[in-house]
Amino acid sequence: MSNEIEALKQMIDESSRIVFFGGAGVSTESGIPDFRSVDGLYHQKYDYPPETILSHTFYLKKTEEFFRFYRDKLLCLDAQPNAAHKALAKLEELGKLTAVVTQNIDGLHQAAGSKKVLELHGSVLRNYCEKCHKFHGVEEIMNAAGIPVCDCGGRIKPDVVLYEEGLDQSVLQESVRVISEADMLIIGGTSLAVYPAAGLIDYYRGNKLVLINKTPTQRDTMADLVITGSIGEVFSQVVEM
Repeated sequence: MSNEIEALKQMIDESSRIVFFGGAGVSTESGIPDFRSVDGLYHQKYDYPPETILSHTFYLKKTEEFFRFYRDKLLCLDAQPNAAHKALAKLEELGKLTAVVTQNIDGLHQAAGSKKVLELHGSVLRNYCEKCHKFHGVEEIMNAAGIPVCDCGGRIKPDVVLYEEGLDQSVLQESVRVISEADMLIIGGTSLAVYPAAGLIDYYRGNKLVLINKTPTQRDTMADLVITGSIGEVFSQVVEM
């Protein structure tokens, strides 16, 4: 991998408007499970696959079961930023990286120090009352028994994009803008299979497209550099902390 690391270092040195686009693989290295992986645990504890439970329809029809899964699988509040999160924050601090575009909802990029983070799928750290729109912290969701309820009597909903729901258009538009203006695009920890998010890379117009993932992706052939491996390990070799 040494040749690939050197090539990545050189690309970063030559760039000043880097954008990072990341998926679940960035968070799994902090111990956060990829909920799309249907393993025996899900079959033992839940009657439905994760994609069904995390849909808008399921949230409306089986709200209590939704929150049981949500607390169990998506609220990993003890997770800490890993080497990838920290390296990206450092690149921003150095004036190299202009934005992080993420499919993750855990807030770990901000915890590591990143300032410009575009959260395509929302954040577990933000929650709001569907009735009065009051903001609620994640602790209220975690500690509530059953369905979390606001003081006004309204149901509290996580500010997370569920299946069947559309992405926030302002976040989507800003993601398109930063990617289209980037002189380097690094994609990491994603198989690029989830749309519309994965389609954002089509807006990149530069010649330094880097893919870092443990397994092949659908876009490997269009990349200028492909690195197969742990994104945390890769960044720890590239960015001095």
